[in-house]
Amino acid sequence: MPYADLHVHTTRSDGSLELEAVPDAARLADVSVVALTDHDRLQPFDEPVLERDGVTIVHGVELRVEAESGLRVDLLGYGVDPGPELEAAFSEIQRNRRERGQAIVDAVEERLGIDLDLAVDTGFGRPHVARAIDAHPGTDYDYEDAFAHLIGNDGPCFVPREIPFFEYGRALLADHCTLVSLAHPLRYADTGAALALAADCDAVELHYPYGREVDLEPVERAIDDHGLLATGGSDAHDDRLGVAGLSKEEYRHLLLP
Repeated sequence: MPYADLHVHTTRSDGSLELEAVPDAARLADVSVVALTDHDRLQPFDEPVLERDGVTIVHGVELRVEAESGLRVDLLGYGVDPGPELEAAFSEIQRNRRERGQAIVDAVEERLGIDLDLAVDTGFGRPHVARAIDAHPGTDYDYEDAFAHLIGNDGPCFVPREIPFFEYGRALLADHCTLVSLAHPLRYADTGAALALAADCDAVELHYPYGREVDLEPVERAIDDHGLLATGGSDAHDDRLGVAGLSKEEYRHLLLP
């Protein structure tokens, strides 16, 4: 098991893990360090890093940004030091997320002729819709089907949202975080273009559960070419931590507070 899982979501965005349950989930997975990286939302504490019940909790965030080419990537900020500019930016992103979330819910309900009984609030994301579709007795769609046939990027109920530009998002995180990393580079349609963006970051996510056999050589080459640090995490949206992450030595290289 890895020593540090640096990509974990909670109920503050689209995860199912409550903040209070993080230490127990970490101990169950034999993980000593957990970075909470909820989408476009800060944690309800100001410390960049803190200890809870013997587990180190890193205050992180995941921010989607768009490059000039149109490629959309996710940035992970670690060791967050909240401030008015960051809070205002995320407040505006959350407003747009709520509007987009309600539009998706409305589109699904109209198309399927059902009531999902969903409250669209701060932290809302498409996984909330997919779970509601899966749980509804009036549909034959499971969670994966919901994304594949309804709310995925090419689906009939998909609604886009406003995405900040890469340069703005990277600078915003750099001003308020100890470390900025490019998330899961091998998930993007243009891996080369994504890794080129990593050159403007501090790190890139090397260890990640892609669910298929992948060649990490391009990522390792980018780390060497651009002098990047390596991060890693499970991208957990449930309570199963430690699927991927860093060793104790790798984590210490990050020099987080």
